[in-house]
Amino acid sequence: MADLQFLRHLSLAPGQHPAGLLHLSAASALVRCGGQLYVVADDELHLGVFAEGDAAPGQLLRLFAGELAEDKAERKAQKPDLESLALLPAMPGYAQGALLALGSGSKPNRQQAVLLMLDAQGAVQGAPRLIDLRALYQPLHAQFADLNIEGAFLLGQHFILLQRGNQGQAANAAVRFAWPALQAWLLGEQGEAPVADSVELLALGELQGVALGFTDGAALADGRWLFSAVAENTADSYQDGACLGAIIGLVEADGQLRRLASLDGQWKVEGLAVQQRGEKLLLSLVTDADDPQIAASLLALELDLPS
Repeated sequence: MADLQFLRHLSLAPGQHPAGLLHLSAASALVRCGGQLYVVADDELHLGVFAEGDAAPGQLLRLFAGELAEDKAERKAQKPDLESLALLPAMPGYAQGALLALGSGSKPNRQQAVLLMLDAQGAVQGAPRLIDLRALYQPLHAQFADLNIEGAFLLGQHFILLQRGNQGQAANAAVRFAWPALQAWLLGEQGEAPVADSVELLALGELQGVALGFTDGAALADGRWLFSAVAENTADSYQDGACLGAIIGLVEADGQLRRLASLDGQWKVEGLAVQQRGEKLLLSLVTDADDPQIAASLLALELDLPS
């Protein structure tokens, strides 16, 4: 098992959460930018903002209007299910870059994205811009009966979405879009949603007889990319199941997979950010305990850069 370091719970300042909770419970994606840690939680209407390097309580930034039910089943049915968060480079109207949070697409109400402008310090500024993902996701629904987008990141001139497999018939896949075309569509400069350049099915294997499914991904400078995956004992994208373990893996430039680390089943790792320092990879990870009363955790992991 890899030597994970627990850094903190994702606690919130009093008065931040609409239901009075003092934490985020279902962290599902992570971006590090400008001294901040940005976290989307799949059962919230807000973005979590935490200072990097200390344990001060975080703040919530509203992304969607309205409120979610406090009952767990009702909340699950209502939520936008934001499962991915990507850092985007400078582009027209977004001189300092942007954050893009995406819904999983697993249900009709989970096909929205939120585009957030960043300032020179990496802080969010201005109002969130909502984007309807139905046209982008429609061809993917045709290919995956149980669509569940769980990761998103820019890799060179391609934007990659990670489709998460499960114990049922759903497969893991990396869906590649040409970034210029996707950028133009996101900004409203192109009316027709781009079609994926490629859809690559990836066999992640199993842990304890349970299929591994993608939970997030992050690009490396050399064109390879890292991913997190968990073995969650569920046969579809809606129902939760017991987490039997997680892994960190690497996808080579030629598409070959390598397992780099196995993680204890206590940690259902859903979000991943990476820093490269020489021959070391410093990973920040966030977790989802599938229980609104349990705070998500921020973890750290150091790995050697694979040759």
